[in-house]
Amino acid sequence: MWLKRSGSNKTGTGTLPKLRTAFSALLGSQSRFCQAFYVILSDAIRRQRMIRMEPVMQHRRHHSLVFGLVGVAFVVGCAEGESTTANSTETNQPAEVAADGFTDTANTDMKSAGAEKTGAEKTGAAETFELKPLTLSNLARPSEAEGGNSKTTAAGDSEKQIQSIIGHLQPLQILLGQWRGTTRREFENFKAVDSHEWVWDLRNDPGKPALTIESDKSPYLKTGRLSWDVERQLFTLTATDTSGTTRSYSGDFSEPVHEIVGSDDKLHRVFRLEFTQDADASAGNAEQWQLALAQQENNRYLLEIAKRRGSAAFARYDTVSTQREGTSFALSDTDYAEKTCIISEGLGTTEVVYKGRSYWVCCSGCKAAFDEDLETWIARAAARDKK
Repeated sequence: MWLKRSGSNKTGTGTLPKLRTAFSALLGSQSRFCQAFYVILSDAIRRQRMIRMEPVMQHRRHHSLVFGLVGVAFVVGCAEGESTTANSTETNQPAEVAADGFTDTANTDMKSAGAEKTGAEKTGAAETFELKPLTLSNLARPSEAEGGNSKTTAAGDSEKQIQSIIGHLQPLQILLGQWRGTTRREFENFKAVDSHEWVWDLRNDPGKPALTIESDKSPYLKTGRLSWDVERQLFTLTATDTSGTTRSYSGDFSEPVHEIVGSDDKLHRVFRLEFTQDADASAGNAEQWQLALAQQENNRYLLEIAKRRGSAAFARYDTVSTQREGTSFALSDTDYAEKTCIISEGLGTTEVVYKGRSYWVCCSGCKAAFDEDLETWIARAAARDKK
């Protein structure tokens, strides 16, 4: 019985087993006194041992306390970290990193700004932003995207300009064709007689279509280019005379385009388009010219020339009477049906076959432009027909 109270699991080792053996030898293993004395002495030895081990236990308790405090601090720190992270998404969120490695500072700033707009949102004045991650494509080459948009816009504007110019020149298509002109003024005792032709020019300056004239002997219009200035909203004329002098003119209708019924019971287009030479401030009291195209009927027009110096009124200098040669461009009281020029929408005089289909053009200029870029003009005509 007393052997179980020794507190030692090792038989015959330690202080208590030795005492137990000694007392058993002196007093007998069955002595109650031996058992009681052994229990008292064993308790005393244990207490003494506990006293000797107290510094060690204190040291162990000190370490346990330190580790416990560290654990508590760690747990508290993690809890505070989660709270701070949750709050930072609304107030001071750190910069995000995009998939390509670039810091999305723009995204961070926008989110921070959004947290400060609580008052505005309450009043219904909140703004909505669409935040997109930055990528190498939109960081490294933004100008290319802008350039692509700019090119598209420029192409659209150029097409509109072309159509605007053609639209303003269409009423003047009555000039197209070959003409014979005779001056009233005599040159070396003879009136000047010339042959000239008006045609469309859509090739030399594709962005600025024009009606052009070329004459063999005209003293006033050896060559000329008539177009429309989109910015100034005026007609322009650049004319070169037989001496090689080139003058620039601008102007508008002094008599608008309208149609009358002629003696042949057909519709005739009439108008008066007046041009004044662009003034040169550095030229001082230089001579200034004025030209007018006065359409009398479909097959006849007048070229009127006037001049002045300084601020004096223009005085008539000469008038050239012109008569059409060859095919008449007489207007009908209906449309031109299938003989409509695919470019100018005037009366087609020449047939062009392309991919088994017939197209009509009104002059040599339109034919040259059409032959050069058939697909473009066919597409433009198709787009025009849809309107």
